[in-house]
Amino acid sequence: MAVDVKARDAVSTVLDLIKTKNIEMVDFRLVDVPGRWHHITIPASEVEADTFKGGVAFDGSSIQGFRQIEESDMVMVPVPETAFVDPFTAAPTLSIACNVHEPSLNRYNRDPRYIAEKAEGYLRASGIGDTAFFGPEIEFFIFDDVRFDQNQHHGYYFVDSDEGIWNAGRNSTPNLGHKVRNKQGYLPVPPVDSQQDIRTDMVRTLQECGMRVERHHHEVATAGQGEINFRFNTLTRCADNVMLYKYIVKNVAHRQGKTATFMPKPLFGDNGSGMHVHQSVWKDGENLFFEDGAYGNLSQLALYYIGGILYHAPALLAFTNPSTNSYKRLVPGYEAPVNLVFSKGNRSAAVRIPIAAVSPKASRIEFRTPDATANPYLAFAAMLMAGLDGIKRRIDPRDLGYGPLDSNIYELDAKEKAKIKSVPGSLGEVLQALEEDHDFLTEGGVFSEDFIQNWINLKRTTELEPVNLRPHPYEFYLYYDL
Repeated sequence: MAVDVKARDAVSTVLDLIKTKNIEMVDFRLVDVPGRWHHITIPASEVEADTFKGGVAFDGSSIQGFRQIEESDMVMVPVPETAFVDPFTAAPTLSIACNVHEPSLNRYNRDPRYIAEKAEGYLRASGIGDTAFFGPEIEFFIFDDVRFDQNQHHGYYFVDSDEGIWNAGRNSTPNLGHKVRNKQGYLPVPPVDSQQDIRTDMVRTLQECGMRVERHHHEVATAGQGEINFRFNTLTRCADNVMLYKYIVKNVAHRQGKTATFMPKPLFGDNGSGMHVHQSVWKDGENLFFEDGAYGNLSQLALYYIGGILYHAPALLAFTNPSTNSYKRLVPGYEAPVNLVFSKGNRSAAVRIPIAAVSPKASRIEFRTPDATANPYLAFAAMLMAGLDGIKRRIDPRDLGYGPLDSNIYELDAKEKAKIKSVPGSLGEVLQALEEDHDFLTEGGVFSEDFIQNWINLKRTTELEPVNLRPHPYEFYLYYDL
């Protein structure tokens, strides 16, 4: 496999870094279909330039969503530009994201990173633009304790946080109060915000690993909901950064004796955690989404992009909100963006057009529905493909009743609300929608038919059906005495 000059320079940089940082171990990482990292660690003395050509062998049948046991030999080929010094290992370790290849070294069609790269290639081939920028705002909870179990005869979960409003009356020595009330956790100062220092530790660690962080803050919910915003990037590199972000948030919490989760709805009765995704399309250094004086200073091309996102939303959510827990968050009343409309500056809409301190370069749309149980490579690729389909087919959201709607949707009367389309209410519904509407994803071979059917089958058999089979604790409350 040929290595161009740029790639050769990147390989040389990594090899020099191994020497200058006295690296002892090199960690090679791949992402599985649902979106989890897996790794193989090799002594640095065994890593050379040829490692970046021939890669590292692994068993693909043991990776969820990949291959069967009779065709299990696969190769992960490191991407040198993704290297970072791991801040959590005892021995000096360099970690590198990898692309997944067949034994022939052809790219593997079920590799999520490959799908993201193909989406970027499709954008360039379309002639519409040459670069898509993505910038997610990812929310999470930091808990002090978590326990859960599911067996034949019992099932439960338990989470706790010293910050949780349920601990306001706890008999402890001492109980210092300053708990976060439900839905009142947005931007309080310490001591109410008890997690200022741990988020700062996360920011420092992200910066050490090469990420540009813009800010951090406490979020709306009680019990330690936070958000750290990092700088936007091109589609695939942004997805790389999401993987690194989740890794660092979880591990910083872990080393401080806490636990972090990106579940969309770990708490009943308060706001869930989303992944609001800002996006724009550029060509020759120009932001194609900007038009001075238009609605939200947004161009007609950007409106078509919004039209594609909203039109394909039921199918799109199979990748952007791919868990059963996702639909515990997507319910009215908790700032959840369930309404398939667009609006400027309105956080009750599925698509918001940011208008505060926005310049021509910063003009963008924000799709607020996604959450971080998504595999970022697949979610970003699917969003781009939906938006490009809207541009190609000139899907104007105004013609389809998607807005703009600049009023508080939650306060509309029933008659007005009835006119607004909503997102599907379950994982089963969005998987069915994906079965019926996925031609926009297979354009240019970005998503293969095989991948989509594999995704649907994986979600149904490993998540949807197992959850549906098990009694829910609340069912005992509802039905035990009937």
